Amino acid sequence: MADSEEDRSFSPSSEEEDEESSPLLVPTPATSQRRPLLLNPAYARCKSVIHDELCNFRVFLQWCLLDHTTRSSRAASYAAFLTLSLLVPAAVSLSLRADPALSPSSASAITFNRVAQLPATGLAAISFLTLAAFFRRLGGLRPLLFLDGGLRHDTAFVRRGYARELDRAFRLLVALLVPSFCAEAAHKALLFFCTVHVDPPPMIIPFLPRAGGGTLLPWRGVALVATLASWVYRTGVFLLVCVLFRLTCELQILRFEGIHRMLDVEARAAAAAIYAEHRRVRAQLLDTSHRYRGFIVCCLVVITVSQLGALLVALASRDEKSFANTGDLLVGSAVQLSGFFMCLFGAARITHRAQRVVSIASQWHMNMVCLQHGNKTSSASDTDHHAYGLSSLQDDDDGAECSYQSRQALVTYLCYNGGGITLFGFTLDRGLLHTIFVFEMTLVLWILSKVVVL
Repeated sequence: MADSEEDRSFSPSSEEEDEESSPLLVPTPATSQRRPLLLNPAYARCKSVIHDELCNFRVFLQWCLLDHTTRSSRAASYAAFLTLSLLVPAAVSLSLRADPALSPSSASAITFNRVAQLPATGLAAISFLTLAAFFRRLGGLRPLLFLDGGLRHDTAFVRRGYARELDRAFRLLVALLVPSFCAEAAHKALLFFCTVHVDPPPMIIPFLPRAGGGTLLPWRGVALVATLASWVYRTGVFLLVCVLFRLTCELQILRFEGIHRMLDVEARAAAAAIYAEHRRVRAQLLDTSHRYRGFIVCCLVVITVSQLGALLVALASRDEKSFANTGDLLVGSAVQLSGFFMCLFGAARITHRAQRVVSIASQWHMNMVCLQHGNKTSSASDTDHHAYGLSSLQDDDDGAECSYQSRQALVTYLCYNGGGITLFGFTLDRGLLHTIFVFEMTLVLWILSKVVVL
């Protein structure tokens, strides 16, 4: 009775209907006309399918020279990183010359520009090395996002939600990159043409191409294009890793919502099935924590140092502050904080979803106990006048006791295994976010107090 009802899982007919309406469906020549793409055997081991749900991300990786599928593409990726992240910013920074005739704040503009280049290059290096490690160990985006067989055992609800999150993640990447690029392009145009004088460094003059008559090509235009290309590369690499981390967190949130559905009284899911699903999700959370913990900690250190250094430089400068000379700090800080907050909020969300499972499981356990107690009372009243009903009632009591113990063991397991994303053993939840905020605010107030005293 009660235990047999509890051991039932979701209705297969309803799951089949959900799978038929899933957006990740492609026609196949098999018996069924439509089949989920992630369940298609033709894509089971494929890591570089062109026309799939990761097509936008693959195109972005190719345009940013981040494709590591072959040796030649890997060599081109490292060459592009060294050129756009190190050589171009260094050459442009050395070519800037203060010109008071153009702007009285040209000297401070050069200082602010050089201060802004350091954290951008540092975050790009951290992000590039993180992506390179992912591709070297995992082989591509599909294993990184748990798509290479990771969704095979998930319900159609999770697959539909993950298809939506894939599209939303790429649109979020574009929404962060395009407006910041427009602001950066406007600032660089003001900086190069109206604020400072731009001359090629003496060490690279012999290697520069020359136009007709032996004159050098306009270095300001070349420096502007090269600087914008370098900024797009460094910012795109950093934001890409942040978006991939957020996308991974959204997948786990969808899977926890699937566990919440299993903990519904009407679902009649068995405790063993819930335990197996939670262990699978927890294993993926541990993998995600190990993959991204170094990236998050290094980004926290770089952003903290850069923001405090920018604050010190801005407060020490006596020149007038405007978009022409401080635009680098403004745009860079906005991009860095946006990407980092995306990571922190995504990790905090999944952590609290994981901790919420304990409360929902306790409620589910209590509801099942009340339901079994009501069934037991009604069964006892119906079998009072039948002698053969006593043995059936005794079997039902044994089954109910077994179900009670399994649910109690599940709740106890969830109480001690409710963590989400961790950073070297520290759970990344709202408490840790409050600690980080208090620490950062303390440093800012200390710097402001020194400025007021001086």
